[in-house]
Amino acid sequence: MIRGTRTGLRARTEADVPVLHRELYEDVAHRVLADDKPWRPISAESGHSPFAVGEPTPEAAPFSVVELESGELAGAGALWGIDTHNRSAHLGLSLRPAFRGRGLGVDLVRTLCAYGFEARGLRRLQVETLAHNAPMLAAAQRAGFTVEGTLRKAAWVYGGFADEVVLGLLVEEWTAAGRP
Repeated sequence: MIRGTRTGLRARTEADVPVLHRELYEDVAHRVLADDKPWRPISAESGHSPFAVGEPTPEAAPFSVVELESGELAGAGALWGIDTHNRSAHLGLSLRPAFRGRGLGVDLVRTLCAYGFEARGLRRLQVETLAHNAPMLAAAQRAGFTVEGTLRKAAWVYGGFADEVVLGLLVEEWTAAGRP
């Protein structure tokens, strides 16, 4: 397990899938804000859940997120679009409803950054989020990410277009902030 201060990243297990699917995928209103793909009716058992346990790939590192204090499954996090040539990746996360608003997001972003920069040797991490996703924007900025721009009306979200904000963090900024 990769440990942050309050959250840990571990491999996803089959027991995690129904919980994550029910709370993070079947909540359509939340899912359409967190995913750039359209929501479709998929069962957790189908093997096509976005949380299904699969073979490792060089392009993605999906994790189950654990709250360290309680040991409970708190959500999901990932580095995706991992580009080993340019040493970059995208970062994404989603917390179960009971774990939102408890200050875990910043620690989770930092823990994912530690994995990307320290374990994978990446140079740049990027977050894309909807402009009105205040919790993700705040967590990323508190973790050291810089807003690099806004893509106007770039995301189709539940019947309309929304602005998307791009944030980036470079390894030298991570290191300069006192991280290993």
